[in-house]
Parts: sequence; structure tokens; C-alpha cells
Amino acid sequence: DGGVFDLRLPDMTGFELLKKLHADPALATVPIVVFTGKNLTIDEQLELKTMAKSVVLKDVESPERLLDETALFLHRVITDLPPEKQAMLSRLHGSNEILQKRKVLIVDDDARNIFALTSLLENHDVDVVSTTNGKTAIEIVQKTPDISLVLMDIMMPEMDGYETIREIRKIPDFHTLPILALTAKAMKGDREKCLEAGASDYISKPVNTDQLLSLMRIWLHR
Repeated sequence: DGGVFDLRLPDMTGFELLKKLHADPALATVPIVVFTGKNLTIDEQLELKTMAKSVVLKDVESPERLLDETALFLHRVITDLPPEKQAMLSRLHGSNEILQKRKVLIVDDDARNIFALTSLLENHDVDVVSTTNGKTAIEIVQKTPDISLVLMDIMMPEMDGYETIREIRKIPDFHTLPILALTAKAMKGDREKCLEAGASDYISKPVNTDQLLSLMRIWLHR
């Protein structure tokens, strides 16, 4: 049906394994999802693109996210999947119950981004609070005990998202508060920096709305 490979394997690299698969006529058309925790060089990206039906998923942190992205990529009909996998995907996609009435804080210095995200989330019955700077974000988190999740823009003037997340994590009550970092696509090493600062997960801008909602459901489900 298909395969999912990590590029870092103990006995051979993911590239070597892909080459062996593509050299076998019977396996050359199998859809492959490749995931990697490292930043690929331009040459490595080009090499992957030459191997048909492969896609790179970066930094897959959870089995739910891997399943979700893999199913999207393969365009699998949900009824073809085993019942437990169907249940997992329907929780992520089919149910808005997990989003309803949850309070989410959006932190972004661009009011247009706040407006777009607020419109999206309010359509899913989410209660949105927002601010344009990190300092106020920390105050809101401390004063609002029922915040379920934070969407944190990383590139902000004065106090950036990294610093804001670190300050929130210093407060004992918020060690496990889900914080999803919003990062610019071009930022190198953004995953490591976000996670080191204390982010739960991250998503690149421009934000894919389906991916964002799926990620929010995953973290609110935990």
C-alpha cells in the first residue's frame, strides 16, 4: 500500500533504502512518506524529489500527527483503514467537540494574522483571546485560569516568542499548557529552538488551516 521511512536508520540511510526500492520495478511506484528531524541540504531535497511519490514530513512528534499527515498524503479512503486508525482520524477531523468552548490565546504582533486566526477558530466555536505582544501574553495567561492552548508567533519585536514561551514555562501552573509556535518557513533550526524554549509543537506560516486544527485537536485531546 505504501511506506513511512525515517531518514536516520541504524543499518542504512533512508536515501539508500529509497534507492533500493526505486531500483525494484515491483516497488518503484509504492507511495513513500519520508520524515526527518534534521534540516535537509538542497542536494538532499532534490534527491528526494527525483524519487516519485515521496514527500518529506519534518519533525513528526506524535503518532497521531504522522498518521494524519500520511493519510492526507496517500488520499486513503478512511473506510480502508483498520477500525482503531479510523477512530483516531475521526477524533482529529470529524469532531469539533474537543474545540468547542475552549479558550485559546493568540499572540501575534500582526493584527491581520490575529483576525484571520480568530475568524477560523470562532467558526469552530473556540473562545479566542488575543494580544500583540509577549509581555501582555504572560499577564493574560496568569490572569485567565481557563486558557486551554496558546498559539504563539515567534517573530515579534521587543519580546519574541521564544522568550515569551520561556517566561510562561517558568510559572509552575503552566509547565504543561499546550503552546503551539507559529514560525516563518525560512527559519533554520526553528524546530529545535522552539522545543528548547518550551513549545509543545510548532507549525509553519503561512498556516495550513486543516493542519492547525488537527494539531490543536491532538494537543487538546491529551
